[in-house]
Amino acid sequence: MITILLIIIVILICIILFQYISARERNTNLGYIVNKLNKIVGEKTNEKLLVVTEAKELRKLLIAINSLLDFSQKVFADYTKKEISMVKMLSNISHDLKTPLTVVLGYIETIKLDLDIESEEREILLSKVHNKTLEVIELINKFFDLAKLESGDKEIPITRVNLNEVCRKSILNFYENLTAKGYEVNIEIPETNIYVFANLEALERIMNNLISNAIKYGSDGKCIGLNLSYDDNFTYVEIWDKGKGIDETNFERVFERMYTLEDSRNKLYQGSGLGLTITKRLVEKLGGEIYLKSKPHDRTSFTFKLKRITY
Repeated sequence: MITILLIIIVILICIILFQYISARERNTNLGYIVNKLNKIVGEKTNEKLLVVTEAKELRKLLIAINSLLDFSQKVFADYTKKEISMVKMLSNISHDLKTPLTVVLGYIETIKLDLDIESEEREILLSKVHNKTLEVIELINKFFDLAKLESGDKEIPITRVNLNEVCRKSILNFYENLTAKGYEVNIEIPETNIYVFANLEALERIMNNLISNAIKYGSDGKCIGLNLSYDDNFTYVEIWDKGKGIDETNFERVFERMYTLEDSRNKLYQGSGLGLTITKRLVEKLGGEIYLKSKPHDRTSFTFKLKRITY
């Protein structure tokens, strides 16, 4: 009987020791987790929690915490990137606004101070003031359009749209000017009517931005094209030119705020850097995608795809 009692006591002592050791290990691990988390959050590092333990529930907790850290670090990286981009955008916009406003001020001072200025010269200066003012208004409108798109404040009602007609109308708006400048214009639009759920105004702006971009930055190629194609599920609109092209390392950056294509195509060109960003946001609002391919002096193309309506 005494032997049995001793065995029971030994077993109970072993259980108590095991529980004590387990509790001590758990408290040590939890203390490490708390301290490590405070360090990661405080120093904003990309570290993860690494704990060797046999406790299944603690391992599940570590996996969940590390997943949360991954998400948090990604959000912080995106926020930092957007903050840097916004600072650059504000800096560039300030510069882009300052330049035409300085010119406008110079013209006005000339008109104001030169009392003997001839009426014809006055009209020329006033015309220049008017044009520069329109540049400023256009830039401000682009800035607010982008701000509305990214904040979700800009409503884009969706309707059934004939994409063939949008493509024809868009290229025809530029056709006379292009042919007058000696451009070769290639248009491939199928006879089959292609329909998409989209917004007519947004589509027209996307097309206008892409065609203007091809004309502006691909002018040395004297060739521009528009191709409309489709498959069972999607429609594809490609705007291409034979200009200097864009280096592959800049493919993603061309859609960033305030990244101007003169960085990769032609340093003589100046631009607000908002056109392609707005274009990408509009395509995404319509549930589509846009991508770029470029081979210098052969074919540089921007293609966007939208879900096709087959009924």
